[in-house]
Amino acid sequence: MPAQGYAGFGRRLAAVLLDALIWTPVSLLLPYAVYGGDYLRWLAQPIGDREAFYGAWDLFISQGLPPILVVALWRLLTGTPGKLLMGCQVVDARSGRHVSVGQAIARYLGYLVSALPLGLGFLWILWDRRRQGFHDKLARTLVIREQEAADMHEIARAVQ
Repeated sequence: MPAQGYAGFGRRLAAVLLDALIWTPVSLLLPYAVYGGDYLRWLAQPIGDREAFYGAWDLFISQGLPPILVVALWRLLTGTPGKLLMGCQVVDARSGRHVSVGQAIARYLGYLVSALPLGLGFLWILWDRRRQGFHDKLARTLVIREQEAADMHEIARAVQ
């Protein structure tokens, strides 16, 4: 696949920013929807006085739910809302098809590997021939532009 078929750093960064714009209000409103006004009163209390129940649910909503949603979206829709709005799809590097659950989990965990050496794993996208970050290499995934994804699916169907 030619380099122009891979989603570059700028497009992928824009997708991450769009995801943040979408998820931030949801993650702030979801606890309020679950708990109502009690949640706001709970937040106003000193940390030591907060009840454990709210803390566990709040922790799940802010830390547990995002990875579950991201992995599910990569697996089922080939991208998060930001990626899809930017015309990008996360696919298996060998087949060009949807990633497996294992690949999606490895890719998500690979974000830690990409971030740890001063973000080098994300910056690697700028230099890599296939525009893969460290997390993509670990999970054997590619981020491609939408038209190239459609072309890859047509080729895969023709080969079968």
